[in-house]
Amino acid sequence: MGVIGGSGLYNLPELQEGQWHQIDSTFGQPSDQFLFGEIAGVSVAFVPRHGRGHILAPRDINYRANIDALKRCGVEDIISVSAVGSLDDSLPPGMFVLVDQYVDRTHLRESSFFGVGCVAHVSMADPVSREMNDIIAATAKDLGIDCRLKGTYLAMEGPQFSARSESELYRSWGCNVIGMTNMPEAKLAREAEICYASICMVTDYDCWHPSHDAVVVTDVVKVMNQNATTAQRLLVAAIPRIANSTNRERWNGRLALENAIITAAEMRDASLCQKLDAVAGRVLRGGRR
Repeated sequence: MGVIGGSGLYNLPELQEGQWHQIDSTFGQPSDQFLFGEIAGVSVAFVPRHGRGHILAPRDINYRANIDALKRCGVEDIISVSAVGSLDDSLPPGMFVLVDQYVDRTHLRESSFFGVGCVAHVSMADPVSREMNDIIAATAKDLGIDCRLKGTYLAMEGPQFSARSESELYRSWGCNVIGMTNMPEAKLAREAEICYASICMVTDYDCWHPSHDAVVVTDVVKVMNQNATTAQRLLVAAIPRIANSTNRERWNGRLALENAIITAAEMRDASLCQKLDAVAGRVLRGGRR
């Protein structure tokens, strides 16, 4: 199991034998070392998305290296935890949302493992694992955590927060929350055939809400710190339920690369295919599950 998020998630009393290790990737340097350990007997790899101490802005994160390195570690499922602003009056600060759709407005990030010499087109119609979302939602309910199942995440480039006109535009599109980190993370997880779910922690109302001030970092951090313990409880309870679920091999996203590579085998770039050995080795070698 892979968990991508902030430093507050890693101080888990339930994490057994936690050790930090550097994982190499053919796509460059991951955000930081990964923290490996066990929760209820389940092997878990934690990724500090922004690096320990929050040294990386959203656009400076090497999302490809993070996902590729997780794949090399044998990770099959990823839970992403991130702070978001609310674009929906019914999603107040402090609430959790399990998003199931995205609108990608990022434009400065490498959003695919594939490219010249090996082109692939994966489906993003259902970008997250419905099965994982259902398990996390049921777990939240059992724990009494206020968590909504389903929502649309507007991924903005940042690092600045929205202009009020942008915030209103995204609301008119039907988006529920806004954040800076789930894209291209979700796209890359799909290309790597890793099931992906995102727990979004609402920290503010962006800048559209008439009765709330424009978002500032201090307010975001304050709510994030308040939510950290709740997020830890949810992760600790959900991870073993996900790992011990039946029919995981059939979950949405597990075979995302099946028939996705369009470049003829004899025309594929050998050096790129070598870089893709972890992400796409199964299909490049002609394997099947």
